[in-house]
Amino acid sequence: MALFDLPLDELREYRSASVEPEDFDAFWSKTLHEAREHDLDARFEPVDTGLTTVEVFDVTFAGFGGHPVKGWLTLPAGAAEPVPLIVEFIGYGGGRGLPHEHLLWASTGRAHFVMDTRGQGSAWGGGGGTADPVGGAPAFPGFMTRGIDAPENYYYRRVFTDAVRAVEAARSHPLTDASRTVALGASQGGGITIAVGGLVPDLTAIAPDVPFLCDYPRAATLTDRHPYREIGLYLKTHRGHTEDALRTLSYFDGVHFATRGRAPALFSAALEDQTCPPSTVFAAFNAWSHTDKTIEVYDFNDHEGGGPYQEAAKVKWLRSYV
Repeated sequence: MALFDLPLDELREYRSASVEPEDFDAFWSKTLHEAREHDLDARFEPVDTGLTTVEVFDVTFAGFGGHPVKGWLTLPAGAAEPVPLIVEFIGYGGGRGLPHEHLLWASTGRAHFVMDTRGQGSAWGGGGGTADPVGGAPAFPGFMTRGIDAPENYYYRRVFTDAVRAVEAARSHPLTDASRTVALGASQGGGITIAVGGLVPDLTAIAPDVPFLCDYPRAATLTDRHPYREIGLYLKTHRGHTEDALRTLSYFDGVHFATRGRAPALFSAALEDQTCPPSTVFAAFNAWSHTDKTIEVYDFNDHEGGGPYQEAAKVKWLRSYV
């Protein structure tokens, strides 16, 4: 499929019809308060990787419910004082993988923390090692409908909470500069980045690429590609539950986190992206509340977006911030 969504001039003006819950802020304040009742217990274990230009730490910290969440912290070799921090979130189905898969950001002289996504890490890359010990109501295979019966039960409540705690864990290391912290990621990682951008008020910048988890009402009806299609297939069986499902999803919609964004932002979108349709990406970008924001558009690309070109754009862009 070539261009299938709105023309670019309309994308730049598009606004989501997703309805923000009245208790959105209260829901997330309560969720994070409960998570912080558990000791963060961030542990950094040195790892002998055979790499000479970086130092790597195997990280464990307490996420949602106090559950152990894994990550890698990679520092430039020989760092003697705090350096700017990049916190990265991973795409759907992936995990933190192996340390040598994450060398770009430490090579720029910054600390790099990559969070393992609970329950994932079995679809691509080097895998993951963080369990999701929470059960839930019936769901379509995948992660999009796990706990969709209520916001309190929804899978991404746990993931987004883990992500906020990941920022706190990474900032706790003595060689990371908490005052210069950037969140970034692609696809699911981009959606998590937007959520973190709305929940952590003092980030220096964010950079979500072709972000997932945005504008659910449109995404679930516009594309038949997974993972969004999981929602439709669930509702195909659970007839009459559309309104309830969309209510749950509204607490996790990147559009609503975007209205709370307080940091400069670099987004990217691809106009042939059937996985994360460009209108859903622009819905979050157009809602992003900080005035210093820009979006890179890749005309003839699908969900790979800008790939290495977008990585180069982020390296250049971030020079102005960290």
